[in-house]
Amino acid sequence: MTPVQTPRRATCVACLRAQSACICRWIAPVRPDAALLILQHPLEVANAKNSARLLHLSVIGSVLAVGEGFDEAGLEALLHADGRTPVLLYPDASSALGGPALPPAARLRLVVLDATWRKSRKMLHLNPALQRLPRLALRDMPASSYRIRKAHAPDQLSTLEASAHALGQVEGDMARVVPLFGAFEGFVEQQAAFVPRLKSA
Repeated sequence: MTPVQTPRRATCVACLRAQSACICRWIAPVRPDAALLILQHPLEVANAKNSARLLHLSVIGSVLAVGEGFDEAGLEALLHADGRTPVLLYPDASSALGGPALPPAARLRLVVLDATWRKSRKMLHLNPALQRLPRLALRDMPASSYRIRKAHAPDQLSTLEASAHALGQVEGDMARVVPLFGAFEGFVEQQAAFVPRLKSA
């Protein structure tokens, strides 16, 4: 007896989601002077609530690489491409950069880890090149609009929100990244529609 094959759902080639859940309508193109490198943990790739793909599709010229422990030479090439200075978006009070310590945005590459806090710490542990990077820590952030995913504190932001705030900070002009927040709101509303209890939240 021949087993019945279930037809695969049509997938959007851009956002990599099922076409019925495509998020491409929320793409809001922005072109910051700073480059953006998103290092995504493999467990986040298929998470419907993950915002990194929308961030990548919206920030022109951004690079998204998936992995936990990266090949050292390959990672170094990503970090230092085009002669830019990589800065890791990660809290570290002892070495956080700010203000004039940052290179000009046109020479900077913002490196973002898209993972849970526990997995991001493991990514740091497995990749010495990331440990050596200077860090940018966000402070006094507004409460997150990420109501579709559990956070341990009100100011714990999604990857898209944190990256948008960081890009605005290094650019010295939040207006350049405002479209990203609108894109995120639309994305959250779409995802909340799939979770009945969030519709009235």
